[in-house]
Amino acid sequence: MTSVNSDSKKTLFVGGLSQDTTEAILHAAFIPFGEIISIQLASDPGSHNEHRGFGFIEYEEAEDCDAAIDNMHQAELLGRVLKVNKAKPQRIAAAANRAVWTEDEWLKKYANPDNKDTAEEEVHSPTGPPPPSP
Repeated sequence: MTSVNSDSKKTLFVGGLSQDTTEAILHAAFIPFGEIISIQLASDPGSHNEHRGFGFIEYEEAEDCDAAIDNMHQAELLGRVLKVNKAKPQRIAAAANRAVWTEDEWLKKYANPDNKDTAEEEVHSPTGPPPPSP
C-alpha cells in the first residue's frame, strides 16, 4: 500500500464505499478523469472488514481531481452513494500530545509557590460571586 501525498489539491477523499470495493474497482471507476498516482483504502485491523468504508485517490494533476469530484460526487458504485471531496491534510498539533504541566506558563501560574496569591486572586475574582462562608 502506497502512502498518500500530503498535497491535498491532488488527493481525493472517497467515502461511502461498499465492503466489496477494492483498489482495482476504484481505479477503474476513477481512471477516466486522469492519471492516478495512488489509491489507498483505509484499513480496519480491529474488524473482519477489509477497509473502513473510505479511501484516498491521488491524481497526477489537480484538474483531474476536480473533474473526478464533479463527476463522481453522489454517484453510485456497487449500490452505495459516494461522497467525493478534496482530502483535507491531517492536522496534529505539536502540543496536543503534551501534558499541560510541561508548559512554562502553566508552571508559572499553578506550580510556583511564590505565585500562590495570584492564583487565589483569580479564583476570588470581584466580578464573580463571593465564596461561600464556612
